[in-house]
Parts: sequence; structure tokens; C-alpha cells
Amino acid sequence: MEKNNQMINHIPAEKFRFIHEGERITDKKFDDKPIGYFKDAWIRFRKSKASVIAAIIILCIVLYAFLAPVFISNHESTFMCGTYAKMPSRVAALREYGIMTGGVDKNPNEASLIKLIATGVAAEDADGKGGISLAEGMESYYQPVISINDSFVQELPGKKFVTYYPSTVDTYLQVGFMYVSIEQGEYQKIVDWQEATGKQVLYPLIEDNEHNPDATDANNWYKAKTKGGMPVTVNKSGKAKTMEYSMDMVLEDNYVRDENGNPVYETYTGGGSFETAQLKIRVLYYNYYQYLYGSEPDYILGTDSQGYDLALRIAGGIKLSLLIAITVSIINFIIGAAYGAVEGYYGGTVDIVMERISDILSGVPFIIVATLFQIHLAKKLGAIPCLIFAYVMTGWIGTASRVRTQFYRFKNQEYVMAARTLGAKDKRIIWKHIFPNSLGTIITSSALVIPSTILSESMLSFLGIIKLGSAKVTSLGTLLADARSIWTTYPHLMLFPALVISLLMICFNLFGNGLRDAFNPALRGVED
Repeated sequence: MEKNNQMINHIPAEKFRFIHEGERITDKKFDDKPIGYFKDAWIRFRKSKASVIAAIIILCIVLYAFLAPVFISNHESTFMCGTYAKMPSRVAALREYGIMTGGVDKNPNEASLIKLIATGVAAEDADGKGGISLAEGMESYYQPVISINDSFVQELPGKKFVTYYPSTVDTYLQVGFMYVSIEQGEYQKIVDWQEATGKQVLYPLIEDNEHNPDATDANNWYKAKTKGGMPVTVNKSGKAKTMEYSMDMVLEDNYVRDENGNPVYETYTGGGSFETAQLKIRVLYYNYYQYLYGSEPDYILGTDSQGYDLALRIAGGIKLSLLIAITVSIINFIIGAAYGAVEGYYGGTVDIVMERISDILSGVPFIIVATLFQIHLAKKLGAIPCLIFAYVMTGWIGTASRVRTQFYRFKNQEYVMAARTLGAKDKRIIWKHIFPNSLGTIITSSALVIPSTILSESMLSFLGIIKLGSAKVTSLGTLLADARSIWTTYPHLMLFPALVISLLMICFNLFGNGLRDAFNPALRGVED
């Protein structure tokens, strides 16, 4: 000590100077700006990569739900085309690149393959002149057969051998031709549209004779055996001879013709004046669809079991699920936080009475409550309000229990005792001192309510307890229910809704975990 005092005494006075208030004594600058509670929470949240990725995926799903009707579909969400029900994804602009072709793999036999290829042949022969081979028909834009692989022979019962031709078929073009009944005035509109667009809608009618296997099928335009459907050629005596399949085959048409040999495109079926008289016509449905709705049938995710655009139905299901889940989460947050705060802060008799009320309500099975509300109140209030009411009736109990536990944990801490000593009122102590310390747990529980609500809502609609399958409103669970009996044949009907539900469940759970860590006061200011 004496040595140090001697060293200080030997320091010249000119080495010392006065420091004024506010003057820095070092060149190093320190960032002493305080970090707010939410900014600190955001910094900690960003450190969890899984939570950030989950938040991005949730944002993408939400954007898809609201923007899909505007950017990825030419139709309203209520639009339905029963003819194109259960179809796979197809986008006409991408078809030439082999993407979203609407194709499915099939194993047609010889007669079925000829019929498929013949659809493209007939589409190129609107005037009924004929002379188009199967090979030329394969080049048609309306050809449903995308590709044909090597054939194989299979023995069937009775020692019968059948040759199959594995093929990829565009199911939209496979629809081919249809018979339609329209008014005389509508017929002229179709003719005008054909001339304006250059796309053929009207095609010759087909004879109902011994060479037509099925008079109701507008695709049986060529002469064939009544049984088996193999094409035939007819000599002058009227005798039919089966034709052998080859790509050079030229089919013989079976069109209705007038006395001059010209094909007939319409026939009167009765009723009305000149404008309203009913006509039967045969149309190429792919072009008829464009005439009716103004665009080619583009369905980025295909169509559902009824013919609605599956992409729009999924978007509607996401919006409905999020609307119900977020509404329930907010209501449960408010009720549960207030209820649990009163329980935990006052304790004693108040806590005992309120806990017994919670025990009684928690003992009521949710599925029974939801079912009873749907049976007795849905017709008056609507299915969705009844469902939300069922969730809220018992859904806040979990949040209240967590808040109560947090209040019991913090209400006897020193800072709470100090606030009470300084005269702070109960309201201020609850919401300013204790509640912020419970916020992390409350937010986490509220965030986790969302995926559980989505899952249970999907389950209820899947089981048919709630009815959410109208033209305007649908549920992801309803889409799954519609697909459960046919998903092996049409897997996309089950795959896409199930994928969305899975993503929502996983991402909201990861997102909730990130929020829990971000809003945990014990981790404030802690660096990894």
C-alpha cells in the first residue's frame, strides 16, 4: 500500500484533468440503448431455424389460401364441372413439356386402344370425309393417348389370351365426344363461336345401327362389332369384316348422312318456336368446355369427386380451418388468461370454487358437446358458429390452468412483494408485474391451440358430425371424407388435403415452440 501511495505521489499534477459531466473518458463507444421486450423476443425467435422455417411455410400456406382464387385458377371457387370430376392435375400450357398433362397410366386391350386413338382421329375429321389413319390421329392436339409402351399378352380364364397395351392417357381428352341437347338459338351461337375462334365444337351425329356397340356413347363413331367393339369394314352386300389393328388402319365412319351423302350435325327433338326448339348435337367436349367457360380446362391440382377445382377447394378449406382455429385461440386466450389470473392471484376459496367449475366443464367430452350443438343449434345459428361455441365452451380450461400455475409461481416473488408494499393495486400487480412473466407460456399454449383445433375440426367433418361440404364452404376433412372410398384409384384426392393438414400441424407446433422460447423472460438477454 505504501509503495502504491509513493507511486501516486510521484505522478506530476499536469497528468491529471477534470472530467465534465457527459464527457466520455474513452474512445470506445458503447451501445447503451435498451432493447424492448418484443424486440428481444424477436431476436431470440430468429435463432431457432426450425421455427423460422415453420413460420415461412405457414405464411406461404396462408398466402396460397387467399391468393389461389386470383392467380392460379380461371374459375370461381363455386364453379363445378361434373364431366371433369376426379381428374388429375393439368395445365394446357405445360402439356407439351410433359408437365401436368392430366395423364394416367392404363392398360387398354386392342379394342379399347383403338377407341382411344380414334378420338383424336375423329377430332381432325369434322367434315366427315374420312381417310385419316390412326398414325395421323396420334398427331392431333386432341389425341388422348400420350404414349404407348410395349404390349404384353395375358391369359384369362377359359384359355383366352388378351393383348394389352400399357399407355399414358390424358383423361381430359379421353372424354372425347358427347351428345348435348340445346335450343335452336344456342346452336347458332356455337356456329358463330366456331367461326370466330377456329375451334370445332360440332361434329357429325352417329347412326344407331348394328355397327354401333352403344348408341349413347358419342365416341363410337366408326363401324364396329356390337360385342367387343373391334372396328369392321363393310362391303357392298352389308357384310362386316373385322379389321386388324395397326397404326396404318383407316377406320370406316358410321355417321348419319342425308340423301346427298353429307353428314348431319343436328336433329330436331321437339318443342318450342324457332329459337327455343330443342336440338340434339354431338360436340367435342374439350372445345365445348372452352365455348361455355372461356378457357381450356386448367386444374393445377386436378378436380375433386364432384368436379370442383381441387386447388380452390383446398384454399377454401385452409381459410375455413384457420378462421375457426384463430378465432377459437383468441377467445380462449382472453377467457383463459383472465380466469387463470384471478384463480392464481387470489387463491384460497376463490381458487377452490373456480377450480371446481373448471373440473366440471373439463369432464364434458368435447365430441358430445359438438355433436349436440350440431343437432340442435346448427339449423338456427349455422354449423360454423356452433362449432366455435363448442370449442370455446371448454377450450379455455387448459390456458386458465397454465396461467394459474404461473401466477402461483410468481405472486410471492420479491418484486411483487415490493410493488404491493409500495401500494400497487391488485389490477396493476396482475397485469403489469405477474402477467408479463406468464406471457411466454400463454402465447405458446394459444399457438398450440391452432393445430389441435384444425385437427379436431378436420376429424369432425371427416366423420360427418359437422356438415361443411357445400358449394361455397368446404373443409379439409370433408375433402378427405369424399376421397376415402376412391383414393386408391384417385390418390390425388387424398394426398393434397392430407399434405396440407400435416404441414399445418407440424409447422404450428414448431412455431409455438419458437414463441415459447422467445417470450420466456428467464432467457432474456441470454446469448447462445
